[in-house]
Amino acid sequence: MTFNPNSDIGGGKVRRRGRTAGIAAGGVGIGAIAVVLISQLLGVDITPFLGGDVAQTQQIGTGEQLQNCETGADANASIDCRMQGAAASLEAYWSDEVPAQGGRYASPEFILFTDSTSTGCGGATSATGPFYCPADQTVYVDTGFFDELRSRFGASGGPLAELYVVAHEWGHHIQNLTGIMEAHSSRETGPTSDSVRTELQADCFAGAWAGAAATTKDENGVPFLQPITETQLQDALSAAAAVGDDRIQESATGRVDPEGWTHGSSEQRQRWFTAGYKGGTPSCDTFSVSGSEL
Repeated sequence: MTFNPNSDIGGGKVRRRGRTAGIAAGGVGIGAIAVVLISQLLGVDITPFLGGDVAQTQQIGTGEQLQNCETGADANASIDCRMQGAAASLEAYWSDEVPAQGGRYASPEFILFTDSTSTGCGGATSATGPFYCPADQTVYVDTGFFDELRSRFGASGGPLAELYVVAHEWGHHIQNLTGIMEAHSSRETGPTSDSVRTELQADCFAGAWAGAAATTKDENGVPFLQPITETQLQDALSAAAAVGDDRIQESATGRVDPEGWTHGSSEQRQRWFTAGYKGGTPSCDTFSVSGSEL
C-alpha cells in the first residue's frame, strides 16, 4: 500500500539501535538449530540461559530517532521510513479507537535492530522474527525479516505485507493495554488455545487498522495512506498465510500437528485478518467463539 506523498509521518516514534562488538564462540550444530526453533516459539532468544555456543551480537541502549523520515514520500522510498509511517498511522488509529471502546491508550515503543538486541523480555535475535515485549511495552523489528518473509516463508511481499506484520505486533500492545493478554495468559498450545486466540485477535486488529488506514489522517487532515488495492490486500493475506502454524510445521518437519499450534493455521490467520478488515475491531472477539468457529 502506498503512503500519500505529502502526509506527515514525523510523529511516528521509531528508533534504530546500533550494533555493538560481536561475541562469537564455537560452531552451530544440532543444538543451536534446536535453540533457534525454540526461540521462534517463545519470541525471545534463550541461548544466554543455556550456555550455548551460538554467535551473538547484542545491541544495547535506547537507540536513535530515525532521521529524514518526515513525509509519506520518504515512507515510500525507505524501509525504515516506512516503519515510521506505519507507527504514525497506527498511533493515530489506536489513539482514537481504544478510547472509543472505553479504554485508555498509551503509545508503545518501537525499536528497529539488526541481528540481535536486548529487551525487557531477554535477549532477542532475528531468528525470532518481529515481536512485542509486554515487559517494556515495545515492538521489536529486524527489517531483514521482510526479505525472509519472501525468500524463506514464500510470501509475495509488498509494503502492505510489511505493514501487516507491524500492525499485528501493535495489536499485541493493545491486548496488553486493555488486559486481554493478562486475562488469557495460558501457555497451553493447540488449535483452540488461548495462545492461538490471542494471535488471531492480533491479526484481526491488524485487519481493522488496514480497513481504516486510507481514512486515518495526520494532524493536517491528510490521510496517511492511499486506498488499498486488491493486489496489496492479497500481499497482506499472503504474509498471513506464510506464517501459519500448519505451513511452518509442514515445511520444517513434513507433517502438521495442530496440538502444537501457537498462532493458528494459514486459513485462520487470513480469515481473522479479513474479519477485521471488513468489520473493524468489534469483529475481533476471538475468545467468545467456539472452537469450530475459530
